[in-house]
Amino acid sequence: MPTIRVSAIQFAVTEDVNANLATALRMIDTAAQHKPHIIVTPEFINHILWFEDLDHCWRVSLDRDSEFLKAIGFKAKEHNCYIKVNVTLRREYPKITGTNILFDPGGAPIAFTDKQILMGNENNFLTPADEPAQVVRTPIGALGMYCCMDGVIPEPARALAVRGAQILLNSLNSFAHDEASLHIPVRSGENKVFVVAANKIGALVPPHMAQAVADRLKIPADAIAGAGESQIIAPDGTVLAKAPKRGEAAIYADIEVDAALNKRRPDGTDLLASRRPPLYTPIAASPSPRRISAGADTAIAAVYQPASNDINEIIAVIQQNKDIQLIVLPELLPSPLGSRAGDEGNVITKIQTALQDSGTHLVTSIQQNDSHLGLLLNKDGILLRQPQLHLCGRHPWATELGDQLEVIDLPFGRLAIVVGGDAIYPEIFRLAALQDVDVVAVTTQVLEDWEMTHGFLERAAENRMNLVVATQPSKSGTSALFALDKDFTLWTQWEKPFNGNINHPMVVRAPNAPGLTRAEIYPAQAANKVISQKTHLIENRPWRLAKGIITA
Repeated sequence: MPTIRVSAIQFAVTEDVNANLATALRMIDTAAQHKPHIIVTPEFINHILWFEDLDHCWRVSLDRDSEFLKAIGFKAKEHNCYIKVNVTLRREYPKITGTNILFDPGGAPIAFTDKQILMGNENNFLTPADEPAQVVRTPIGALGMYCCMDGVIPEPARALAVRGAQILLNSLNSFAHDEASLHIPVRSGENKVFVVAANKIGALVPPHMAQAVADRLKIPADAIAGAGESQIIAPDGTVLAKAPKRGEAAIYADIEVDAALNKRRPDGTDLLASRRPPLYTPIAASPSPRRISAGADTAIAAVYQPASNDINEIIAVIQQNKDIQLIVLPELLPSPLGSRAGDEGNVITKIQTALQDSGTHLVTSIQQNDSHLGLLLNKDGILLRQPQLHLCGRHPWATELGDQLEVIDLPFGRLAIVVGGDAIYPEIFRLAALQDVDVVAVTTQVLEDWEMTHGFLERAAENRMNLVVATQPSKSGTSALFALDKDFTLWTQWEKPFNGNINHPMVVRAPNAPGLTRAEIYPAQAANKVISQKTHLIENRPWRLAKGIITA
């Protein structure tokens, strides 16, 4: 397939529907000067997402055959390009949806998909999708549409990617800075697809109500403004074009669509073909409220990057840091644990002995026959064995796979181990969250930049779990600890001043050198997954629409 040009536009929206149409048409014309094949607009371009009541929302929402949408279609035909918009759309009264609409170059609306998870106040007026978004196959490539909060959880984008989408189109209505820094770009690298995302600028509530709304949200009034930074991202997570935080913009980039067909990682693993959908069945099941009490308020965790494969080096670290509750090592370290020859029993005994007189738990992995096995050890020996769950190109010998994610309750909280190649699959971390896990220990080897810049950070954010990730340092990153921030739920009082981020865990990264890196983590915070009013990251996710994830 030849190279195409994609564009995203950002602009402000007001309470005046006609004025909003004029702005949208003007910005489409601006983008069209660059001759794109597709243009993506922000979310809710017909009216600011704030309503007096349901009747008001109905009045300012659109019918499918409205003059507003006809005008968008005329622009698609005039500029001979696809245009993706998002509006509040009237259904059978009083049902209103937040709907993505794709117009073809002939001006016809050829696809409609509804928002799947609603954010905060949207729940008071809109109805979430009752069917999954479909991949739209066009001459310029396979397109998938979603919007804003749908991109803060992994399922909508993943379901599109596993069904063949090459370009994901995301429309946003967000004041959160972590959309641009985290939630938008992560969907590219984890799925190896292009992402074209358009966010708003300007006030997101009527200006005369800004202070009152801010007081209720518990954030500054000037923070309730579209955060901009619309962007276009390549399948490897590279940002190809990015708009500023403030001001109108029309960005564009030229992309080779077929690049999104290559799902191979540097070790040869195909990150979609290697998926195991039957393992993910709980993702499409009705969620349950948390079944266990919250973990400890704080715990001390650490990652260790050894200077050598000498077991005595690791033993010395354990003995010198007995106040640490959890230490995670990179995969298959120390090296005798990765040997078929077999003195792993002796090495494990040495580690167990070193752990005496401490409450420390240590996570590493071993090669045991044809299995890559994650281990949790303490002074009593092996507490948990977690086999790798997916085939992995860098572990061709690991053909004996596990069939479930194990969890264990420890003094500081519930823990799961993610082993080796399993670390690239968002589904595995979701399974941990569904089992009320507070802390995930990841023993792996990072191969791609997106894993450390966005991947693990997003796994912590979208599931509200602490992550302790150990890898040998490489050009793609070092070990890191991702701790949950107590300041999270909107409409509640935060301890620290609002910095623009809603759901961005705290990160401590190890230096690119051997040594121990420690940090506090906060297991108790994993019990709070309510990001805003009526929006729970687990219980309100679109599990009914996740069939594609467990079958594709």
